[in-house]
This record gives sequence, structure tokens and C-alpha cells, in this order.
Amino acid sequence: MQLLQIYQHIVKFGIASDPRKGKSKIKGYADTAVLYGAAHTEVKKILVGIDIEIGEILLAERIKASDGLDLVIAHHPEGGALAIFYEVMRLQIDLLKDAGIKEEVARQFLEERLDEVRRRLLPANHMRTVDAARLLDIPLMCVHTPADNHVSAYIDNLFKLKHPKKVKDILYLLKAISEYQISAKESHVEPRLLLGNENRNTGKIFIEMTGGTEGHKEVYEKLYKKGIRTLVCMHMSEEHFKKVRDIGMNVIIAGHISSDNLGLNLILDKLEAASGSEFLTLTCSGFRRIRRN
Repeated sequence: MQLLQIYQHIVKFGIASDPRKGKSKIKGYADTAVLYGAAHTEVKKILVGIDIEIGEILLAERIKASDGLDLVIAHHPEGGALAIFYEVMRLQIDLLKDAGIKEEVARQFLEERLDEVRRRLLPANHMRTVDAARLLDIPLMCVHTPADNHVSAYIDNLFKLKHPKKVKDILYLLKAISEYQISAKESHVEPRLLLGNENRNTGKIFIEMTGGTEGHKEVYEKLYKKGIRTLVCMHMSEEHFKKVRDIGMNVIIAGHISSDNLGLNLILDKLEAASGSEFLTLTCSGFRRIRRN
């Protein structure tokens, strides 16, 4: 499969798993891009990692020199995709609308938070990793929101199938997923209850797994008033944690890197199905390949 085809398939798969209603209007994702490489590059052997920086590019160059390598795939965005990745945060408006929050309120919260993230990214040196890939002629792409969409959809479908009643039932379901099991074994990070009581009823569940990064911390009170009693997240900052603690929600942290693993694995499964064959996949930077086909 050629590099451009890989990108096109990933965008298509991301749209298919996107939680928004108006999927037909989505053309791409700001945080997902071919950062370096010719469109016609034939890809059979890939190196995949959660964070790809200069160290991983140097590793890729050594692999390429000794055994060959066609492409490096990062989950977290780099280069221009990092500079404007906040654009994907608008996805969160639809998530909040589905939870019962009025669109104008959701949009107001989102735009304020989006501005915070935009200001934080302005002084960053976005091109360091991409420049290293260019100098060493290593094709590089990043796959962020399409993978996160797959995590969100996978867990949402799991809950709809299994109907967890208690908070501990959610933990049981998450801990049965291979990526979370590997994380628990290798790095001692497993799905855990951050706030609340595992014997509580779940109430309405809000899955906060996609949309670029955390939303506005003030939105949790609005969610609580709409009946949301349990949050299931990849991660939660200390600032957001303190806000949710005061409200009294149950908060389950599934795991950041392990959730990223799940999303990438689901995407790669679909890519291999589309290509008709498996990629020769090397893993680094916290990624572990699990095939479900």
C-alpha cells in the first residue's frame, strides 16, 4: 500500500468512527497528516510509536540502514499537525450536545478552552522531529484523532453490549481488554477508579476519549446537572481533577498510553484488512501491536 493510500484510509476509518452526526462534512483531521515522505512510497515495513521524536527517528534510521524501513507512524502529532491540532477539539461540541448540553453553551466552553490550548502551542518548536525525518529521509506520519475516535467507539459499543450497572463493572470490562492488561503487567498502570466508589451505580456514563485534549474544566458541573455520574477518561489533569472532586462524580482513568495503543491497533487492523496483508510492524515508544482480525 502506498503512503498516500494509507493516509486516505486512516481518514476514512476515522470518519466512520467519529461521534459527530454530520460525518459527511468531515474532510480530514488537523492532527493527522503525512509529515514527510513521497505520496507514492510503497509501505510494507513500519515502525510505530506513541511519541516519535528525534531519538525515535535516529532509531528508525539505524533500522532502515540495517534491515530496511518504509515508514514511521506516530500517534501524537508533530510538525504542522501539532501546531494546529487544537482544531480537532471542536468535535467535543457534539459530545456535549449528546449529553444534553445546549449547543451555544457547549460552543462557548469549547472556544474558551481552545484558545488556551492555542496559546500554549504558539511558542513550541514544532518542526524538530519532522526536520530530523527529512534530513535522514525517513517517511513520517502521525495518526491522532482517528485513533482516538476508535477508542471512544470501541468502549462505547462495549458498554452498550454489556450494560455495566456498577462502577466496578466498568473497571472489570476495561481490565479485560488486552492493551490495558499489557500496560498493567509492563508498567503497573491499569484502569483505576480515581474518584468515587466502585459499588455506586454508574448513572449516565460520559466517555471522554477523543477530541484532541481535555475540554473546559467548568463543563463537568453542567454534565452532572444532565445526569452524568461517571466519567471514563484516558487521563485527567490536576486542575480538572480538583473540579470534578468538588462535584462528586465517579471518575475512571482507563490509561493514556494504553488507550492510545488500543486506538492505533484498531486502525492498523483495518489498514491491514484494506491492504489484504499484514505490515511488518516494529514497535517503540510505548506501543505494542495487538491484532484482532
